[in-house]
Amino acid sequence: MADLGYISILLALIIAIYGIGASLYGAHKRDTALTVSGRNALYATAALVTIATIALWYLLITNDFSNEYVASHSERTLPLFYRFSSLWGGQAGSLLFWGFILTMYSVLFILRQWKQQPRRGPYMVAILLIVQVFFLIITLVAANPFLRLWVMADGSTVGALFRPDGASLFIPADGSGLSPLLQNYWMVIHPVFLYLGYVGLTIPMAFAVSSLMSGQLDNGWAKDVRAWNLVPWAFLLAGILMGSQWAYIELGWGGFWAWDPVENASLIPWLTATAFLHSIIIQQQRGMLKVWNMILAFLSFWLVIVGTFITRSGIIDSVHAFALSNVGPMFLSFIILTFIGFIILLWYRLPKLQSDTDLDSMVSRESAFLYVNVLFVVAAFVTLFGTLFPIISEMFGGAKIAVGPPYFNKVDGPIFMAILLLMGIGPLLGWRRSSPDLLIKNLILPIAMALAVLAVLFMFITKSWLPLLAWGVCALVLGTILWEYYRGMRARRKATGENWMMALVQVMMRNQRRYGGYIVHLGVIMIAIAIVGATAFQFNLKTSLTLNESAELAGYTFTYTGLQEETASNHDIMMANVLVEKGGAVVGTLLPRMNFYDSRAGRDMGPTTEVGLRSTVREDVYVVFNGWENDGNLAAFEIFVNPLMLWMWIGGFVMAAGALFSLWPMPKKVPQRVRLPVSPQPA
Repeated sequence: MADLGYISILLALIIAIYGIGASLYGAHKRDTALTVSGRNALYATAALVTIATIALWYLLITNDFSNEYVASHSERTLPLFYRFSSLWGGQAGSLLFWGFILTMYSVLFILRQWKQQPRRGPYMVAILLIVQVFFLIITLVAANPFLRLWVMADGSTVGALFRPDGASLFIPADGSGLSPLLQNYWMVIHPVFLYLGYVGLTIPMAFAVSSLMSGQLDNGWAKDVRAWNLVPWAFLLAGILMGSQWAYIELGWGGFWAWDPVENASLIPWLTATAFLHSIIIQQQRGMLKVWNMILAFLSFWLVIVGTFITRSGIIDSVHAFALSNVGPMFLSFIILTFIGFIILLWYRLPKLQSDTDLDSMVSRESAFLYVNVLFVVAAFVTLFGTLFPIISEMFGGAKIAVGPPYFNKVDGPIFMAILLLMGIGPLLGWRRSSPDLLIKNLILPIAMALAVLAVLFMFITKSWLPLLAWGVCALVLGTILWEYYRGMRARRKATGENWMMALVQVMMRNQRRYGGYIVHLGVIMIAIAIVGATAFQFNLKTSLTLNESAELAGYTFTYTGLQEETASNHDIMMANVLVEKGGAVVGTLLPRMNFYDSRAGRDMGPTTEVGLRSTVREDVYVVFNGWENDGNLAAFEIFVNPLMLWMWIGGFVMAAGALFSLWPMPKKVPQRVRLPVSPQPA
């Protein structure tokens, strides 16, 4: 199977290179046979990469430890679903998986768009294959998952495709095992969603660059590309939130976002993809921001590659980055070459990218979209700067200096607050220009709602200005969303006489993009409320408790009642029993745990923790078990009470639901012919 995988990748590379040449030359000569041949080369490449991926999965599932990747990332006692997920648990396997997802996107994209895009189609194929070739070369040269293990004459072992001189095949009795931090159900699905987001952003880039290459620069692509950007945007959002949930329950530090380089690498392209989602509407409606949209489509893909370089080159430390490797120079070369190529192509086509209309007023829906776009891009680049600062400081000062959460919170916090505020005001503005009087009239009820919420919060919750400001903005945005729903229902009801519920359903079905966007914004509000609650009002206690001793925090009483031990297939579990009470009533028993893995990877890392967690819509009660002494008579804990945390995950679900609603194909009503009675003919 290793030979099959290697040969499949090699053939895929050869065929992909042919497909690039056939597509570009065929498009230049307008040779249909050649362009079709290039398209078929993409299909063949996809089939071969799929075969290679299946081959590696087979090696992992069957525990073929003669394969270096399997021996390094699996073990005999590893549960089957973790053996399956080991494909993306290491550098080489994850890059192959990346290529596999790219082939799936490419095939689906070309199947849907080939006939609709006769001029762009061959260029689309060529661009997708160029990206695929890059990953195939890395897989073959720098991160090959099909290397065998060989034992040399001196007793050392090496990984190689072919037998080195004097070496013999080495099959270890067991593998090193998967990293314990990856043996969590979120890490089975989180990378899949993350890659579906990362790789999917290749498609809008291919749409934009193929438009530049073909010279077909009309506004039609703006409508076609929207869904191809929204789908990876939603996957990336889900992947980010799943990663936050993993960090929340697995790392045991009480938080959900640490501005870690790997976290930032996923957030940065999501921000520019969000900007693109907004600005593409302006091109559809007014024929504006054509250059801006080209840049955003390319930038989202390019920042994915930059983030991948950061996390896979080993140049920046992270709790879940990959180790130092030789893929870094290849990624850096690709980053530079693609950037230069895009700038040259954009400059060449710049005269044909003039806007159809000008911005008529600084107070209009177009201007609000533009302000939001600028803020998203600024947020992306200040986050990128903070992430790359260790490299920058080492380059100019000789020492790596990392910036921490205070930098990101102080810089990104106000930007996100401004974006949130514009989310509330923007929908109330008209196209072209808005009357200040009309805007004030539309804002009266949302502002009244925000002031009422602020008054209640000030009297009963907090007098701290920062959370009051943030929650006040959230209340304003919520008020504008509710006002927009009410206005739509009222207009529909007045026109048709339908009841309020039917009017709501009909107005949403007839304006999916608009009301789907409002649902997404509602999810954003929920996440913002949760972030403020969990960061501004978190309670924390570090303590050691003897058997049956209690500690108190935020109105809760925590009593340590003993240890219990369990054995899983590849690790031992020690759990602490913590009785939780509030107001004299038992809330429940939490079981925070420590996991001790038997594998080499587990011994190198040491024990891992999984928190005991009780979530309600009001707050999370969160207990970390840090160790014990005297046969369990003394145990160390860290306890958190995180207000409103559950709303973060609910908000993420609501955002994904809004994206799905925007894309869901609604049945179109077909006008029916009505047979009228025939009037009698006059005599």
